[in-house]
Amino acid sequence: MNFTSYDTIRATVTGEITIKRSTFLAYLHPCVSKEQAQQLLEELRSKHWDAVHHCYAWRIGPNGMDYRMSDDGEPSGTAGKPLLFALQRAQLSDVLLVVVRYYGGVKLGVGPLARAYAEAGQVAIDACERIIVRDMSRATVFCLYDDVSTVTRTLEEYEAIFTATYADAITFDVEVASEHIDVLIEAITSRTNARAGSLKISAE
Repeated sequence: MNFTSYDTIRATVTGEITIKRSTFLAYLHPCVSKEQAQQLLEELRSKHWDAVHHCYAWRIGPNGMDYRMSDDGEPSGTAGKPLLFALQRAQLSDVLLVVVRYYGGVKLGVGPLARAYAEAGQVAIDACERIIVRDMSRATVFCLYDDVSTVTRTLEEYEAIFTATYADAITFDVEVASEHIDVLIEAITSRTNARAGSLKISAE
């Protein structure tokens, strides 16, 4: 199956709303595995040991194909599902969204409760900084000093990450999105009239 790039978040963000004296605390965490999700949940349960509910949803991997949600004692469908839908609408993956509820003594009803969880989750989602996860490939590029500027400009054009080692010739250790690796190598070869050489190492 071909890898599809997707959005995740750079760092944990939080949000908070209060509805009819119930406080909803939202935590949106970067999360790349079920094990990490469970660890983060346990940490939040310990931190908010006095809260009545710790509801959550997570999505992992391309297209968020690996997912789970929990109402944690709230009426069925009022917490985990709204949180999962919020992540799906935002097209975020490799994330865990937890909403901790401190009950304020007033029952909200099924519809208002679901909207409260969705709203709390959205507050955290709106505050996040997105980053793109791409399938990456690595390559080594060799060139003469006369072609350094041409090779550097080409690498920057294709948004490659690279470091250069200077000796009798120059060696670039390159990491670039897999969708760009072949055309990048072709561009370097063409623009240096084949004076620059390259070796594609692997796809990651």
